[in-house]
Amino acid sequence: MSHIVTVQDTVTAFEPWMEPTDAELDAIDAEMPVIRAEMELLDAQIVVIDRTLCELDERRIRRARRRVLAAHRAHLNGRSGQTGGAA
Repeated sequence: MSHIVTVQDTVTAFEPWMEPTDAELDAIDAEMPVIRAEMELLDAQIVVIDRTLCELDERRIRRARRRVLAAHRAHLNGRSGQTGGAA
């Protein structure tokens, strides 16, 4: 009978030196509005994967696309936080 032996580095995936830096965490925080907008668009697209689009679905996807574009624009312009009233 052979024994299965694991390598400690493989099992312990996150060592203290592998944690994200403060700068990386700040970059993620700055990009969160973009991430949220993209998740909203993805949710809208998932809902209609297996059915025919109705007018309400089209509006929801169109609004979500606008929010993604507005979030990207705000992120690239250096503004942080939520984007204004993108309809």
